[in-house]
Amino acid sequence: MKIIVDGFGGDNAPACVCEGAALAVKELGVSVSIVGDTDRLRSVFSEKGLSEDGIDFVPAPDVIGMEDEPTEIIRSKSDSSMAVGLRMLKEGKGDAFVSAGSTGALLVGATLIVKRIRGVKRAALAPIIPSIEGNYMLIDCGANVECRPEMLVQFGVMGSVYMKRMMQVKEPRVGLLNIGTEKSKGTPLQVESYPLFEEAPFHFVGNAEARDIPFGGFDVVVSDGFSGNLVLKLTEGLAGALIGEIKGIFKKNLLTKLGAATVLGPMKEFKKKMDYTEVGGAPLMGISAPVIKAHGSSSGKAFFNAIRQAADYARSGMIGEIESTLAKKEA
Repeated sequence: MKIIVDGFGGDNAPACVCEGAALAVKELGVSVSIVGDTDRLRSVFSEKGLSEDGIDFVPAPDVIGMEDEPTEIIRSKSDSSMAVGLRMLKEGKGDAFVSAGSTGALLVGATLIVKRIRGVKRAALAPIIPSIEGNYMLIDCGANVECRPEMLVQFGVMGSVYMKRMMQVKEPRVGLLNIGTEKSKGTPLQVESYPLFEEAPFHFVGNAEARDIPFGGFDVVVSDGFSGNLVLKLTEGLAGALIGEIKGIFKKNLLTKLGAATVLGPMKEFKKKMDYTEVGGAPLMGISAPVIKAHGSSSGKAFFNAIRQAADYARSGMIGEIESTLAKKEA
């Protein structure tokens, strides 16, 4: 199993990319191709005392930055580390691709270079988010600001297959993000999508109100990219705010510090549950080969988990299942 990694994508590249890649080779038994300025990458490995066993360095002279237009990945930045890595994936020189770089560029590059699964109308960004029950997939959370009902149905199909194959959920419960549980609620998009969801080849459990999602009841929450991104960003911000407030309470005085000592174990478990680095990244669902978008501020640990996630994705066989499910639906 070979995983291709964008060596210069993200806030902490290339140092944390190199740390995560070296750890993945050691712990997961995969090989990793890191794409970018090879001299600089080798320098990081040397400075940090990392083993180059199982690591290939693939030259790419350019980097696509957050300030660049996404379409530059196929124009002026076609020799960037992200573009070269995606072409390697397309050419079968690796089993999956991981990048913490520009989300827009990754979406454009994956769609135009690697291509979508046959029958898929739009690729979707789909992070795994913790809830009281465990985890759920939010699909889409930013790739498609405007959607049509048939696109949302496909998101439901892809999300359901992912949760079944990757998260071992026997019958994933799919909800449609909305402002109420009634069929008649929402914009025309939600109202028109609801009857299509009732007939779709997945376990539809109705509309999902934002306030209910954190408590569980859904394994997949389907949304247009605009609304989904609002849910994602609010969830991230609220989780950070709550953890900060809890820390402040425990540090208030001697008694609260003593109280903190008694719940240290459960608090560590809670923090781990809310930590995005434990998951790794968000898959770009609908692309014909596994592409993982790691968080822009990913640490070495987060890159390791993103590589683990990419390897599991490549082994899962879900891309074939998505294609066959959509083909049966259209037949």
